[in-house]
Amino acid sequence: MKRLLFALVAALLVATAAAQSSVALQGMIGGKALLVVDGGAPRIVAAGQTVQGVKVVSTSGDQAVVEFDGRRETLRVGETPGNVGGNGSALRGNRIVLAAASGGHFMTLGAINGHAVQFMVDTGATDVAMSAEQADRIGLDYRSGQLARSGTANGTVVSWRVKLAAVRLGDVEVFNVDASVLPTGMPYVLLGNSFLNRFQMKRDNDQMVLERRY
Repeated sequence: MKRLLFALVAALLVATAAAQSSVALQGMIGGKALLVVDGGAPRIVAAGQTVQGVKVVSTSGDQAVVEFDGRRETLRVGETPGNVGGNGSALRGNRIVLAAASGGHFMTLGAINGHAVQFMVDTGATDVAMSAEQADRIGLDYRSGQLARSGTANGTVVSWRVKLAAVRLGDVEVFNVDASVLPTGMPYVLLGNSFLNRFQMKRDNDQMVLERRY
């Protein structure tokens, strides 16, 4: 009887875990889907490929059709995570773990207003900062923002200050984030203190952990 009860409890736990599997479409990169499954690291997945049990059936524009446990769901960039084969509740992450790249910088894929970008953590930057070229690519209307002056390695330049509706890393999303758009070229989006100050930051050798403040 005890064995039977244990088996039933174990089956219930497995079924509950499966029901809560969450998948979000964080962005599109060259027709491939940038998926976040169960709050893990973003993964670039092409149509026909499977990651963590989630198969990308097709992609089009800013959406992807995914399949999990025999069920299909259409995901759109920027929407809250869907529970494929689940009950529809969304995850809200509070913790980000980053590993240092070869040059010692902390790099990560993420999204701004639902568009995929490559971030580099910069604790010396006041705001999230990006080039005008990058802002154009993600459709940010920065020219209607507030004109300002920003210091760069090449001196002071005119910039635009704007509000980002949402900045997302993994299953962690922050809203109404201050940003600066600069006319100079930048290979990455700098993840500055307008985002970082929302978190407690700890660094242990080659690992950085951000815990959401309350």
